[in-house]
Amino acid sequence: MVGGLCKTFLKCLIGQHTRLSRDHLTPELILHLITPACHLWHASLENSPLDDPFWAFYWPGGQALTRYILDNPGLFHGKTVLDLGSGCGSAAIAAALAGASKTVANDIHPVAEVAIEMNMEKNGVQVKPETYNYLMCQPTPSQNTPKFDIILMGDMFYDPDFTHLISKWLRSIHPDSMVLIGDPGRLPFRQHPLQSSLKCLHQYNLTKTSQLENNGLTQASIWLLHEPR
Repeated sequence: MVGGLCKTFLKCLIGQHTRLSRDHLTPELILHLITPACHLWHASLENSPLDDPFWAFYWPGGQALTRYILDNPGLFHGKTVLDLGSGCGSAAIAAALAGASKTVANDIHPVAEVAIEMNMEKNGVQVKPETYNYLMCQPTPSQNTPKFDIILMGDMFYDPDFTHLISKWLRSIHPDSMVLIGDPGRLPFRQHPLQSSLKCLHQYNLTKTSQLENNGLTQASIWLLHEPR
């Protein structure tokens, strides 16, 4: 959790170094993002006043996942939703707009927690930001694990070791939870054994701006984890 004075400072810092943008797959949402118009776009991490601001970029898997939620609101209406690795909070915000009964935007980065609050306020919804590290606090399947109807994971499979950690955590969640994954086809995701348990629900073409921002990636897909974990 971030203290009141610190939160006020972070809000000013986020407002100063990001731009409110609708130039993405989900123009219904306005989000504080680092865009090519921001000086931080060209700055090194060492010269950034924001520590590891990965939450300030709208990654392609998250865009596709958020687009899918906005296109299928009935799937989320009245459901409890966990957006794991929420980043800018877009998927959690979309779920709240779709009428989810409870939406948790989870990101371990404390600045992301503040950015999520700013973005939910801009979009007129309420989500619950939290920084609890689900992946490092893994209960055993026999324990009472938190139950969410739907778990969202956008752009989480970017590193082989982290992908293994996620796969391990997925085995501990409630068996009735629906898991939806947004990914643009990164190698650790494509090569992981989890692929045999996934069903592709939809594929989206990224906008030209997103393609330029993501080294030429052109598409992102939504996957359903559909077999017993």
